Amino acid sequence: MTQQTSISNRAWAELLLLAVIWGGVFLAVTVALSEVGVFTMVALRVIGGTVVLWGYILARGLNVPKSLKIWVAFLVMGLLNNVIPFSLIAWGQLRIESGLSAIINGSTAIFGVLVAAAVFSDERLTPNRLVGVSFGFLGLAVAIGFTALRSFDLTSLAQLAVIGASVSYAFAGAWARKQLKGLAPQVASAGMTGFSALILGILALFVDGIPTFDYTLPVDAALFYMAVIGTAMAYLLYYRVLATAGSGNLMLVTLLISPVAIILGAVVLGEALQPRAFFGFAILAVGMLILDGRVLKYFKRSD
Repeated sequence: MTQQTSISNRAWAELLLLAVIWGGVFLAVTVALSEVGVFTMVALRVIGGTVVLWGYILARGLNVPKSLKIWVAFLVMGLLNNVIPFSLIAWGQLRIESGLSAIINGSTAIFGVLVAAAVFSDERLTPNRLVGVSFGFLGLAVAIGFTALRSFDLTSLAQLAVIGASVSYAFAGAWARKQLKGLAPQVASAGMTGFSALILGILALFVDGIPTFDYTLPVDAALFYMAVIGTAMAYLLYYRVLATAGSGNLMLVTLLISPVAIILGAVVLGEALQPRAFFGFAILAVGMLILDGRVLKYFKRSD
């Protein structure tokens, strides 16, 4: 992981903006699901995002790869980073609060460390990382609730679905590092969303049927937000922050998304999470801060 401890005010602003955008996606998903099927909603999200991203690429004149191997890599990336996690999170939010979904999805960083350790020789599980991962799993268990681990119902299944999305994101990160290195990130984003749009479009037609598009204004706004802002603009902003702030600082987005989603869920949807969700998030946040490494470095300097 690239560590960069210093961060400019502009990078901080962009980091916060990215967290707000992605935190708002959880709210938009819940709003859209009131009238739109899971696969149709996710398909419309990636189709809209794909159109904007390819428009950006054509406008900038970026080089499009011709290698079949790269396009196969885009296909796998689309499955791991869009099709699987978007669908699992959306299905999960049919039964759990948007804020809780965001908290559980925060475990992506924890699973990312484990997947990277299994795949890459330079990502070993150091003692600090083991401690961070342990805190992360404890926080995840607390947020879900230990009773959910003993019993099994649709709510438990919905929570497991969101965890599955986090695991898929973790594998997507490893796949991108291994197969998409050296590509312009905007092109990689457009390539994966293009395949995602194709796959999800077919799934949506097969499962949900032809959409009517006779939605209310809030649902139309939610769909627009997810496609244009929460997907296309968010990917472009993500890679900009990565370039200016580094991957270490970018991990902070994972910490900031959950509070945004919790606040929006409470204010707009009237969601009230159980105290264990907040306690679990706090423990999970400690784990991510340990993984980040700066807290430990601070205490070492203070000794």
